[in-house]
Amino acid sequence: MAVSLKKAGLNNFLILEKAGEVGGTWRENHYPGAECDVPSSLYSFSFERKPDWNYTWSEQGQILDYLKHSTRKYGLYDHIRFDCELTSARFQNNKTWQVVTRKGANLCARHLIIAVGQLHHPSIPSIQGQAEFAGPQFHSARWQHDVDFNGKRVAVIGNAASAVQFIPELAKMAGKLTVFQRSANWVSRKLDRPRRPWQQALVRHLPLLDRLARLKVFLRNELIVFPAMKGNRLSSALLRLSCKSYLNSTIKDPTLRKRLTPDYPVGAKRVLVVDGYYEALAQDNVRLETLPIGQISAQGIHTQDGSVHPADIIVYGTGFTTNPFLKGLDITGINNIKLSEHWREGAHAYLGMQTAGFPNLFFMYGPNTNLGHNSIVLMSEAQAHYIVQAIQHLSESGFEQLEVKPAVEDEYNEVIQGRLQQMVWQKIDDSWYKDGERVTNNWPGRVMEYQRRTRHFQPENHNFQ
Repeated sequence: MAVSLKKAGLNNFLILEKAGEVGGTWRENHYPGAECDVPSSLYSFSFERKPDWNYTWSEQGQILDYLKHSTRKYGLYDHIRFDCELTSARFQNNKTWQVVTRKGANLCARHLIIAVGQLHHPSIPSIQGQAEFAGPQFHSARWQHDVDFNGKRVAVIGNAASAVQFIPELAKMAGKLTVFQRSANWVSRKLDRPRRPWQQALVRHLPLLDRLARLKVFLRNELIVFPAMKGNRLSSALLRLSCKSYLNSTIKDPTLRKRLTPDYPVGAKRVLVVDGYYEALAQDNVRLETLPIGQISAQGIHTQDGSVHPADIIVYGTGFTTNPFLKGLDITGINNIKLSEHWREGAHAYLGMQTAGFPNLFFMYGPNTNLGHNSIVLMSEAQAHYIVQAIQHLSESGFEQLEVKPAVEDEYNEVIQGRLQQMVWQKIDDSWYKDGERVTNNWPGRVMEYQRRTRHFQPENHNFQ
């Protein structure tokens, strides 16, 4: 977003960053084995190519370095106020936003762009007896690197995207590792491999190769993976075959294999792309437990059948709280409308970026813009392009305020929710994609469609003052 503003000559902006450095999820998540589940060629900015990724699928540390490099290169550090967390914002009669930070600072802005992301509030289940546990216990997003796992009895609660990455690393160190699984996931093998120096040099001197690699991954996801999200039989069968092949070739124990086989359609939850997860579960020192947890005691974890699983350390791989949207932010629009009340029945926004009653406010990675099949970077760049156009149009029009028309937003969201009813995400009740019965997170189309719809700002869909 900031790079798009600068390229458009809009240099009068301030970025509020709650932490002491840039990096977002790649700063917060530094657990062993942390890496991206989207190939490096596509999980990077279109305007800042990187030919020397160490792996086909990048590791956390290199992604964080890439983000810092990009911030320096485009002169963004001068625009950032670190350790400055937004807590509330109110639209004023003078058509500006009054912003208040956690430390009490008051700021005034003509436009407010909220780009806080969705995966930064760790979700830790409330389990009876947690406080009694004698050893270390922490969420994967708050990893304690001073904890020694060697030879210890380790319990991992959860088995989603983060857990499947750090479980193989813990299996190498722990004396005994017990993984508590609530539901199985569809898992596909990465087949990741290092990128040799000659490969990096080739891409550096022939940038077209990088662009072709990016296009290849993009089209595969759009044309082969996305149809599975719509329940297409052929695409679903191919994706299911890939997952089952990895499971069957790695897990020989039929009982364990059955426990690891999901009972819902492939794609209904995000397909996990990882190397080493099933191999770790097949190790002699690793046990998969599927019985519900009853309580935690000083000694370990008790399942509801009365069994006790001794543990020295507990790690929560239980993901993040994504609903309600913008948790912890107090946003007030015109006529004292609270955004939390406006979204009481589920978050919604025109193109995922604007909602009626909140002028000059834009969201990035807002409602119904998450993807289950492709790189979120593509959506973010499309949103940045659209928001810049909106700001430029308002400036050139002579008006001070723009707001999406309520009827336009309502019609848009009615269509989106109708399309979402046809997606596989509706086939299950428990998913971070959903807020109750409503899918509030995901975009029901291809990235290409979203890019087309956000290519041109449409003033006729807005009210101006």
